[in-house]
Amino acid sequence: MDLGRLARTQDDFRCAAVLFADFNREYDDPVPEVDEMTEHLGRLVRGGDTSVLLAGVPAVGFAIVRFRTATWADDIEAYVAELYIAPESRHQGLGRVFLTDVLDHCRSRGATYVDLNTSEDDEAARHLYESLGFDCHEGRGSGPMAIYYEKQL
Repeated sequence: MDLGRLARTQDDFRCAAVLFADFNREYDDPVPEVDEMTEHLGRLVRGGDTSVLLAGVPAVGFAIVRFRTATWADDIEAYVAELYIAPESRHQGLGRVFLTDVLDHCRSRGATYVDLNTSEDDEAARHLYESLGFDCHEGRGSGPMAIYYEKQL
């Protein structure tokens, strides 16, 4: 990895938690309490199915990646649950380098497939994802637009 590094220590998890709070604040989402999020990220990573990556030193971004076994094969799939670069560090190519590092990390963990989502109005994120080969159509471009649904339980 050139820009990205794995979060391994409590200080790393705290750094990611602060960035996560900034991310949520920026998009008017509920902001997690930093100490609780720090502990939660550590638990996720220790559980073995999650990686937290930081972008830069000092960190200006983070990613949370969840790994799972595919439904109809023993392949590993990766879900990029969160990806964020702080506003003051955007438009410098850091997002592209960091996401490339995140994808390299996914491959290093054996993933053969990765998915993520963003909102329709986040054109910068959509452009980045599509420029790196992500497609928002079923069947890799030949099918209809893929739709992501969510529901609170």
